[in-house]
Amino acid sequence: MKSLSNMRTWIGLLILLGLFLLFSYLSSTPKPKNYPNYVTESPAPSGVKAFYTYVKNENEGKVWRHSPDLLSVASDSQLLIMVEPAISFETEEMRAYINYMKAGNTILLLQTNPQGMFDIKTSGTNSGESQKVSTQDRTSYRAQINSTIRLQTKKGDHVLLSDQTGPISVKRSFGKGQLIVGITPEWMTNGNLLKRDHLSLLLYLLNEAKANTILFDEYIHSGENAPTVWNVYPMWFLVLVIQTILLMMLWLWMKGKRFGSIYVPREESVRFSDEGLQALAAWYLRGKRYHESIIIQADYVKLLLQERWQIPYHSEWQDLSSYMEKKRTRMSTNEINSFLTGLVHILEKETITKQEYLLWSKRLEQLRKEVEE
Repeated sequence: MKSLSNMRTWIGLLILLGLFLLFSYLSSTPKPKNYPNYVTESPAPSGVKAFYTYVKNENEGKVWRHSPDLLSVASDSQLLIMVEPAISFETEEMRAYINYMKAGNTILLLQTNPQGMFDIKTSGTNSGESQKVSTQDRTSYRAQINSTIRLQTKKGDHVLLSDQTGPISVKRSFGKGQLIVGITPEWMTNGNLLKRDHLSLLLYLLNEAKANTILFDEYIHSGENAPTVWNVYPMWFLVLVIQTILLMMLWLWMKGKRFGSIYVPREESVRFSDEGLQALAAWYLRGKRYHESIIIQADYVKLLLQERWQIPYHSEWQDLSSYMEKKRTRMSTNEINSFLTGLVHILEKETITKQEYLLWSKRLEQLRKEVEE
């Protein structure tokens, strides 16, 4: 009757769990995925998937997700596009980007305020939003510029884009390569790409690089894209795991399982709670009385052999081989003879080293445990 009652309980729990999972699945509505800003896989208005797809189809664009020290240092005429980096770079990473440019490649950096990146300096303006942008040859374009930051130039720089308040995009040489920096990453977003002349201006900057291969740097967004357990696994799977854990806890509770003993065994507390024994052991160790200690330990084991295995206490150690063989110890005949011969040799020595003491103390302790079992 009791087993039948338990079976009914389990069947009821399984049915309840199944109904809960079914209800959770039917009632859950998929939420739109949240994407970080400026990532190539984001179809959101703040993503750059549209421009990346266009470049991928026209110029063999690729995504770069690795550390900058893995970038090619050969003159491959590559263009690396960095849109609004979301991480802070270490000195070694900045050096790797610079070496990449010096080898003959180009970096297009689009950042609202690139102050400090590649030794770029900026200054603030008091003007509002700008609507008109001019190129090197004074061709005018319509564009929206939200930033109040403008780039500062130095000798050798080429101003690619500017408005009435200052440079918006500048090209600077690095060895055989070059850096193109702009303060308008919003032009590349899906929501703004086809507004005004943003697409034409971006293609103008890309043509300045004259690259054979275009890479979109996603390593700079790695901090925002770091996966967590909540977005790696589907929600139904996480619910199932939690339900399984709860079910296992209930099963253990019903079975009355406990991990570890509730009370400390009395023989353990009696044996190890005597402060006198602990002090005596410490005295032997500090005084390096290893030989005396091993004699006492061996004598105690021999007493146990008499109590548990009825081996005469007054028998010599070398005469105990036949008795121990009859008891079928874990040691073979050769191991028993070797053990007894070595122990007799240690007991007959006047002094022993700490290493010898630790070795034979351990072996005697193993024999004691076997006898007490």
